[in-house]
Amino acid sequence: MRYRLTFIAGVALGYVLGTRAGRERYEQLKKSAREFAQNPAVRNAAESAAQTSREVAGKAFAAVSDTIGDRMPDAVADRVRSLRERGQGGGEDDWGTTNT
Repeated sequence: MRYRLTFIAGVALGYVLGTRAGRERYEQLKKSAREFAQNPAVRNAAESAAQTSREVAGKAFAAVSDTIGDRMPDAVADRVRSLRERGQGGGEDDWGTTNT
């Protein structure tokens, strides 16, 4: 899935940079992208994916920390801890959406 999204983003970027349609077409594409990003279904899917990734990261951290014990780098432990807190807080995430 990640590679598919990367490919689509690359194609879109290549089209925008390589098109001869000019500024008008660029503005039209930009408006379409903004409308897509503000679509409630897309926002809900992004929120769901973010929440799921936080849960998986927490479970993975717990499994790895049980296995390697005190050898877990502090930077990794702090990052996972901050992700857990953000997921439980119910506030806004980096995308400007709420976890509702």
